[in-house]
Amino acid sequence: MLCSSFRSATASLGLGRRAASTIAQKYSKAVYSAALSKSPQTLTKVQSELNAISNVIKEVPDLKAFISNPTLSAKDRTAGLAVIYSRAEGSKKEPVSDITKNLFGVLSENGRLVETQGVIEGFNELVAKYKGELEVVVTSAAPLPRDLSSRLESILKQSQTAQQAKSLKISNKVNPSVLGGIVVDFGDKSIDLSVSSRVNKLNNVLQQSV
Repeated sequence: MLCSSFRSATASLGLGRRAASTIAQKYSKAVYSAALSKSPQTLTKVQSELNAISNVIKEVPDLKAFISNPTLSAKDRTAGLAVIYSRAEGSKKEPVSDITKNLFGVLSENGRLVETQGVIEGFNELVAKYKGELEVVVTSAAPLPRDLSSRLESILKQSQTAQQAKSLKISNKVNPSVLGGIVVDFGDKSIDLSVSSRVNKLNNVLQQSV
């Protein structure tokens, strides 16, 4: 049932666009252009740095709270970014590039550190498009069984979007709030087959009927 619904959705490609922040997209494009103008190797280095920073923020509650707090002083923001850079360097202690530091410096000055994850996601999408990669994120309430994951992958490979890509990367993200079903994101498109989406639609209909 789920796979048949998904097959119909991918066949039509009349898909909703994800509600990405236009502000985050602006910064994503800026850092992508700056890195690529240097060299493909610089682009790869900046991507590695941004993904390391993303992971650090997710793993350290204090740093997650730091980027979400717009009331911090310039001094506190500078100190917090220094901690993030240090953590992102890891055991190799390879200095974070000026491009990455400039990005976060501007985000900090403009009070946009809260957009960090969106900026990194947008940057990764631009890099994937540049490399001809199609990254697909399947969000479900619980980890997908292997057989269902394989069937979804088979369906995705048959889609026009996937056939235009050089490679296909599929990952499963667990989010209990979807309740059941799946949400599939790839590129700037989204297929929402989740139970939570249906519940929300039902709630809207009921509210309009009152």
